[in-house]
Amino acid sequence: MAVDVLLGLQWGDEGKGKIVDVLAPQYDIIARFQGGPNAGHTLIFDGKKFVLHTVPSGIFRPGLKNIIGNGVVIDPITLSKELDQLDAAGVDYAGRLFVARKAHLILPSHRLLDAARENAKGDRKIGSTLKGIGPTYMDKTGRNGLRVGNIEAPDFRERYEELKEKHKQLVGLYPFVEFELAKEEEAWFKAVERLQTLEFVDGEYWINDAIKRGDKILAEGAQGSMLDIDFGTYPFVTSSNTITAGVCTGLGIAPQQIGEVIGITKAYCTRVGGGPFPTELTGETGEFLRAEGGEFGATTGRPRRCGWIDLVQLRYTIMLSGVTQLVVTKVDVLNKFETLKVADAYKVDGSLSHELPFDLVHENYEAVYTDVPGWNSNLTSVKEEANLPKACIDYVQFLEEKLGTRVSMVSTGPDREELVVR
Repeated sequence: MAVDVLLGLQWGDEGKGKIVDVLAPQYDIIARFQGGPNAGHTLIFDGKKFVLHTVPSGIFRPGLKNIIGNGVVIDPITLSKELDQLDAAGVDYAGRLFVARKAHLILPSHRLLDAARENAKGDRKIGSTLKGIGPTYMDKTGRNGLRVGNIEAPDFRERYEELKEKHKQLVGLYPFVEFELAKEEEAWFKAVERLQTLEFVDGEYWINDAIKRGDKILAEGAQGSMLDIDFGTYPFVTSSNTITAGVCTGLGIAPQQIGEVIGITKAYCTRVGGGPFPTELTGETGEFLRAEGGEFGATTGRPRRCGWIDLVQLRYTIMLSGVTQLVVTKVDVLNKFETLKVADAYKVDGSLSHELPFDLVHENYEAVYTDVPGWNSNLTSVKEEANLPKACIDYVQFLEEKLGTRVSMVSTGPDREELVVR
């Protein structure tokens, strides 16, 4: 039995949480494999809105098991708040939410260090969410981080103090930032106690035993493919591998265990924070997309930058992850357009190219657009492809042809019920 993968193909915020929630009943286990609480997966159903940052999006489906894999970095405070939200909603997660012992912990001093480093960059800020993710991954690769399994060790507090002192020394190299470390520490240790009420597992054995049993597993990605630490718009990226390859190291499974790879893309494109964005619309059209799409970060509340869909970028991320099917979300945001633009090529140093340049930050390039007809009609309550406007169907088929990948679902609104399955 293979492990299917669901991931975002742009700069994040593609609607992964909703699609995981919709697909979850087809699976036995939902597994989060990378990233930290800089993720914000929004789910809307029964007239209620939920935002998850660490807990896998399958948690609202009764009976499903959910695991936070070793590739994730966990802030116990954020996780505790999520558990409070689940408790308030009456969601029973006891015996259904598991945590890999090899997942790394975000300390309060990681967040302090994150704030100090980002503040010191001035105009060169990368747009960090200041959640401590980058410094935590730095400690992971620097081989001195703390992991969930260390909580069970008798010398856990000593290890914590040692790492905190290292962070305080590093913070001393930067200009002062306001941060109440003692107060945050108190909340953190209370949250660690809450974390210990969940079941810790040796994730790599746990997931492979599930595969052997024949359980159906969906691996849930966070952030977007263009934020991948290796293949994204470096240095304006996250600190983990957000593409399919990250599933293997983030859960502890072999490459041959990967099955379907479901890639999520908006019908247009957004980005939060700094960094290059080739199709960005800075004028009236961009503002209109932001208003129509409610484009504000689920984690930070920051307004998202908006632009037309970028097929050069999508072909790149589809290639990197071996995407086998596409889900196009938020087509309803384009309801009021007579004409849409699609970037199908770049002009790089005066020459036409269908490949991304090595360095999107500094190289000389611009997006080249193709016009396609809009549908200029309301998609509310449309749940069958036959009821979509012809121009909308044509747009989806145009994307399939240009991207060489089947579109299996089209999302026509934020609710879990607003979805056309093709």
